Amino acid sequence: MNQIPHKSKKVSPIPGTIFGIAPFDVIEDILIGLANENELTLDRLSEHAGSFKQPKVIELVFFLSKHWGQDNSTKYQAVELLDRFMIFHVEALYKSSAKSPNVRRWDAIKANICDTFVLHLVSCIQITSKLQFHYNIINNHMVLQFLRSADYSYKREDLLRSELTVLKTLNFRINIHSPFTYVEMLLEVLGHNGCSLQLKDMHEMCVLVLDLVYLLRTPMYDAVLKASVDLSTPTSIQRSKFLSVKEDQMLLGTGVISASTFMIDPDSWNQVLEDLSNITGISVNSVFDMCSAILKHCVGDTTILSH
Repeated sequence: MNQIPHKSKKVSPIPGTIFGIAPFDVIEDILIGLANENELTLDRLSEHAGSFKQPKVIELVFFLSKHWGQDNSTKYQAVELLDRFMIFHVEALYKSSAKSPNVRRWDAIKANICDTFVLHLVSCIQITSKLQFHYNIINNHMVLQFLRSADYSYKREDLLRSELTVLKTLNFRINIHSPFTYVEMLLEVLGHNGCSLQLKDMHEMCVLVLDLVYLLRTPMYDAVLKASVDLSTPTSIQRSKFLSVKEDQMLLGTGVISASTFMIDPDSWNQVLEDLSNITGISVNSVFDMCSAILKHCVGDTTILSH
């Protein structure tokens, strides 16, 4: 792969997050809405959820988002959008190929899925950048520059076709949430509830922790699963049932905030743990287990944790 070209234009500075402006009744309504949406998503969860959240994929999404001057919410949302799109896309192609007895046809489709994966990946980033309309929208020229630097010969019409494929496959329901949405909303509620921590510092730490969680997603959740079933080798049924835990964005949000609190101000950790449990209805033990798994992969030793 050739060297990634420099940005073709000067990007505008990304505005910082400001807490404490919205009235609490609005925040409360939004939080209830997010909780309901999280539950609904878990109820309708695909058995293949998370299949495309692989470290190399996430690294590329994070890298390109930064390269194109995107804010943090865009990169996380792009990962979630890509995963959901690819699952529906592959399932639709498989069903269409199943109507034909020709095995070679499915082999050709699989090869095409691999060949167009990066194209669809950049389309997902481009779409999410448009949802954040007050930031830097990624235009086709910027995308083509990257693809050509990576030795792809796509044209502008290929970008438009790919973007339309993503939109149609998801029935234009593209404004999906990421765990970052839950982190920011929970921080807002903590601030309204009188949390003594500096939310700006907490926010910055949460971004670093969430980045790490995305990149170490498989080993981190494996540790949580093994601890919950008390087995070194969980069964396939146990792994299947655990999928809803891996995709629970509210639970992950509490874990990221509690882990960040422990690293910034350990003396406030127990109180924040209880506050998060009261806000979300998630048990203190569940928040503690998620926090422990995150800290184990962030700092290694978690033997000093107690609650």
